[in-house]
Amino acid sequence: MLRQQDVGHRIVVRRIVGIREGRPQFSDALGELVELSETHLTLATAQGRLRVPRDEVHRAKRVPPTRRPTAAAVVALELAADEAWPAPVRGRLGDWRLRSAEGWTGRANSALPVGDPDRPLPDAVDALEAWYADLGRPAMVNTPLPLAAPVGAELDRRGWAAGPPVLVQTVALSALTAATPPGPPTAAGSAGPAAGSAGPAAGSPPVRLATTPSDDWLALAAGRKGGLPDAAWHVLTAVDRVRFAHVYADGALVAIGRGTVTGGGRWLGLSLLDVVPEARRRGLAGQVVHALADWATTTGATDAFLQVEQRNTPAVNLYRTLGFTTHHTYLTRHPHPSPTPHTSPASPASPASPASPASPC
Repeated sequence: MLRQQDVGHRIVVRRIVGIREGRPQFSDALGELVELSETHLTLATAQGRLRVPRDEVHRAKRVPPTRRPTAAAVVALELAADEAWPAPVRGRLGDWRLRSAEGWTGRANSALPVGDPDRPLPDAVDALEAWYADLGRPAMVNTPLPLAAPVGAELDRRGWAAGPPVLVQTVALSALTAATPPGPPTAAGSAGPAAGSAGPAAGSPPVRLATTPSDDWLALAAGRKGGLPDAAWHVLTAVDRVRFAHVYADGALVAIGRGTVTGGGRWLGLSLLDVVPEARRRGLAGQVVHALADWATTTGATDAFLQVEQRNTPAVNLYRTLGFTTHHTYLTRHPHPSPTPHTSPASPASPASPASPASPC
């Protein structure tokens, strides 16, 4: 039967649709599981959303995606994501990346075991544990699946725990811009409200892109991410091509987002998308995404990615409407007891509302 870990993945459901001559009649449905509750499951099919009561489900299981990404494609995307969220303290074990950022976010404080560590696997895990111990930090490892399954098996043998599965999702930029509202004209290079500027007739404020975040932007991000230590500035800004989206209404910052272009110029990375509660459900999140996608397109980027915990159903649902599909997943592994970084790895992050869906970093 299905579990919460299957949300965001392709499944097939055989449901009971009636009884004929004392025998149950079945119908099959194939699609992406977008919600799983105690009473219903919902999947996105080629014909639209289908909500199936659990008592009508005869069988349900996850099935492989239509096209499984190659190992090289997973490595390339993981490296682009690493480039987009750069830890200030870094080390190497062969091809493996070791990262530390004063405990701020899981991704910037975990090892990325892709490629050859230049030594037997048990020795590699011993070495990364020693590297983090020398920094006085708990060891964590991000294991992209199924690529890093052997690493996961070694960590299982050592009794390491796992955080909730994270979906690494992608979409073509052309599809993303088509699926999001353009909003009023975007103002580039300005991080504050423009004096005398007025929004469109509908009253929707413009999205302003800046190369550095404003103090208001940082304050809103700090509230989401459990504070901003010194290392956070490096993680946020130490990327050659980065933009910080600001949306102001009546002089107050009501929505933010961050976009980076990495991976040889191919990938727009979306993170820290947030809308304040009183401004939600106005389409501002979509306008921020559209503005960042437009900017990335002008640089030559062709695709976008984000990371989101698969248990974050509202965000998964929103991203599905924007055309995102799951490329691969990863688990954040750690020895017991669980580390306590400044913020959970569940955020670039863990909104309860689809209007404020950041991804995990």
